Amino acid sequence: MLVAFNKPFGVLSQFSGEGRTLADYVSISQVYPAGRLDKDSEGLLLLTDDGALQARISSPRFKLEKTYLVLVEREPDAVALDRLRSGLKLADGQTRPARVRRIEPPGSLWPRDPPVRFRKNVVDVWLKITITEGRNRQVRRMTAAIGHPTLRLIRVSIGRWSLGALQPGQWRAVAPGRT
Repeated sequence: MLVAFNKPFGVLSQFSGEGRTLADYVSISQVYPAGRLDKDSEGLLLLTDDGALQARISSPRFKLEKTYLVLVEREPDAVALDRLRSGLKLADGQTRPARVRRIEPPGSLWPRDPPVRFRKNVVDVWLKITITEGRNRQVRRMTAAIGHPTLRLIRVSIGRWSLGALQPGQWRAVAPGRT
């Protein structure tokens, strides 16, 4: 079984713990996250009862693409974006090159609770970033390394699976297929 879940902001990517967890939203037993999203991130989280599938989805060895919509502070210039595209040196080593492009603010995006802070003298910009790794808080650390901290991060796809029309807190069964 494979489940696509739209993890809301502030929810832990586990079934137990302090605060809101997956158990508050997903009523299926014996499924486990294939990878993680930190508490401050939103979007697609895959859950499965298949250990081999879980490993294929979450292991960087398989280079499964993960795509994020990322709101960053201030507009990155071409040099900053090229640093993401060529790979960065982070504290835990060099990242693989990322696909990055600036996008218009997503029109169909749900409001975040609590909302992202707004400053009228600072222009924040949305980026679409695709990586093939999944290190701890990797996208946040990458944008910070180029001087543009992440204000909001939403994972929209993992490999062939996408968030689609799922709203925060909703889930649906999806076909496992091949990774």
